[in-house]
Amino acid sequence: MAARVVTLGIDLGTTSVKAALLEAEPGHPPGFVVLASCARAARAEAAAPQGQEQDVSRIIQALNECLAALPRQLLQEVCGIGVSGQMHGVMFWKTDQGCEWREGRVSPVFEPGAVSHLVTWQDGRCSSGFLASLPQPESHLSVASGFGCATIFWLLKNSPELLKSYDAAGTIHDYVVAMLCGLPRSLMCDQNAASWGYFNTQSQSWNLEILRASGFPVHLLPDIAEAGSVAGRTSRAWFEIPKGTPVGVALGDLQASVYSCMAKRTDAGLEVEESTVYSRMIQAAAQQRDTCLTITPTVLGERHLPDQLASVTRISSSDLTLGHVTRALCRGIVQNLHSMLPFQQLKEWGVERVIGSGSALSRNEVLKQEVQRAFPFPVSFGQDVDAAVGAALVMLQKNLNQRES
Repeated sequence: MAARVVTLGIDLGTTSVKAALLEAEPGHPPGFVVLASCARAARAEAAAPQGQEQDVSRIIQALNECLAALPRQLLQEVCGIGVSGQMHGVMFWKTDQGCEWREGRVSPVFEPGAVSHLVTWQDGRCSSGFLASLPQPESHLSVASGFGCATIFWLLKNSPELLKSYDAAGTIHDYVVAMLCGLPRSLMCDQNAASWGYFNTQSQSWNLEILRASGFPVHLLPDIAEAGSVAGRTSRAWFEIPKGTPVGVALGDLQASVYSCMAKRTDAGLEVEESTVYSRMIQAAAQQRDTCLTITPTVLGERHLPDQLASVTRISSSDLTLGHVTRALCRGIVQNLHSMLPFQQLKEWGVERVIGSGSALSRNEVLKQEVQRAFPFPVSFGQDVDAAVGAALVMLQKNLNQRES
């Protein structure tokens, strides 16, 4: 009888931590089944006058609670660990003091040691003026507040002593991988590196010359490895997971979410995260099939245009009902997404179907209608989408490929 192929996926999100155990099942349509899963609120917000920071100890506490809630017998069978998490953000640690291992109730667990707060992707300390003063990156992305390299530049100017206290940096999920494997240096995939800015995805390298010329502490930049490739192996037993279990290089949470629901390479993923949804508003908008009211919903601006805030135009007295306003808001959200990936571009890339995911879409029929209106492709809704599942699935597929080769 063939040995079971079970993998663990972890997602370190902005508000919660999730974990999922997957098993390969060739006879099942997706090729896998979710054996167990768990989620815990992180509640990690930390006081930060300059921006958005989180307490890493609380995030790891939520991670430990998730693992403790999973079945011990299944954890003993895990043969690979995939990790994903919130992109763009940055935290710092000392490579030889990044965590402390202690004996838990059943097996060893780790707790953060000499680490900083996590400065999240939502951070707004880098003003437009400050960003304009930074060197131009050699990248397909411009630099925005909340990007790891922009935050490091800001700290270099405003809090240089903090940077001198640490010798490694990465995302929160890079940190977890480094601690599990006892890595001597931080390791990061190109997905997360691109989200930091100053990374060239074609050459797969940091803009070292540009950064050095500006006095940037390039020794903090992680080494680069392929997303999902093996970063190392667990240095100790961890929640019943055997010592020596392969751990993948951490993925971006968006990529992991899309990977969890893509059945074919010709699918395009469209994810709308959970938001406050009111049934009365949706009901009113569902009855209002069209509107001339136009809402641009960028209340917080865009990364490339931080000063372009929300607006409402084409207002008339007949368009101020709850149905008109909600319909226009839903349309504005979808049109904003469509502007990033227009139909013609998707067609050139060979996309044949759009997969709509995210709890906001699953709960809002009006958003679904607007997605179907905006994208002249077949649109599929209701797929199981989960970054933790996607991270586990990457390691599951890697394990299966190795067994076949």
